[in-house]
Amino acid sequence: MNVLILGGTGVISREIVAQLLSAGHEVVVFNRGTRKLPFSSDVEWIIGDKSDNQSFNEAVKKRTFDVVIDMISFNEADARSTVSTFNERAGQLIMCSSVAAYKRPYKSAPIKEDAEELFDNPEFAYAFQKAEMERYLQRNIGKGQLPVTIIRPSLTYGIGGSNLGVLRQNYNIVQRIRNNKPLLMFGDGTTPWGFTFAPDLAKAFVGAVGNKRTYNQAYHATNEDVHIWNNLYEEFGNIIGIEPQIVHISSELLVKANPSLFAHLVFEKSYSGLFDNSKIKRDIPGFEASISLNEGLRMMLNWYESEGSIVDPEKEQLENRLTDIYMEWSKQMEQFEA
Repeated sequence: MNVLILGGTGVISREIVAQLLSAGHEVVVFNRGTRKLPFSSDVEWIIGDKSDNQSFNEAVKKRTFDVVIDMISFNEADARSTVSTFNERAGQLIMCSSVAAYKRPYKSAPIKEDAEELFDNPEFAYAFQKAEMERYLQRNIGKGQLPVTIIRPSLTYGIGGSNLGVLRQNYNIVQRIRNNKPLLMFGDGTTPWGFTFAPDLAKAFVGAVGNKRTYNQAYHATNEDVHIWNNLYEEFGNIIGIEPQIVHISSELLVKANPSLFAHLVFEKSYSGLFDNSKIKRDIPGFEASISLNEGLRMMLNWYESEGSIVDPEKEQLENRLTDIYMEWSKQMEQFEA
């Protein structure tokens, strides 16, 4: 099939491109052209800026596609632009949303799509805007618009990503363990979670391509292995052979220290991240997120070391300050035991 990907170079979308090519699809990518893929010669590139509606329409107005996969819409206006552009020029639209779009607390455990409502608190803008995007798409389903498939990733790690760890500190995790420096964890670290990796998530998008069972449906696509957040750092420690030091500070206090960095902990990560994937397995036979936490973190470690990843100095300094405060507070608390 002839598939257009809006985006195509991100952590998830580069995996989608690779798997589409492996499946024999013709792939076109639309983006600003600032990053290239290792398989750039195997895809057609359209250079443009989707946020500029006029140039976006101009760039694709003479093209038709069997499927359009939109990885770069984050709000209702973005989705409106995609729908209006391809309503008569595509056979299917696959939209990347997020499990952040679910309202908390959840109504089901593990979480099922049809049991949940959409997020309605503007205070957490990312989740609210993704939910608004979905509300717009769902209002138009079945009203003469092109068929829409919505896929909601959970927290997903992969090559090129910068979102691993409580501070999204990536390689900082490895170097702190190796240097015997404490790592910061929110709460008590026992919130249940399923950690997903990009090659697995990409299977959902590729499996939905041209799949009529997925038309006008919404799915999450996640790893179903049961872990807790502490396991993320403990497994890195297992891989490099050093037991990590983990200190725990409440999410509420972390938000006070850095609202922009830690708000997601209160709105998202403080709730269980275990999802029931029965629906997507029903409609995309063979879908399975099979990369274990150990395998996925080994993939990330190999990337860090092969690419010569560096430590983020600002996040390193922040983690030092917060863990130092914790250690000092712990010493003061010991006085109550004396």
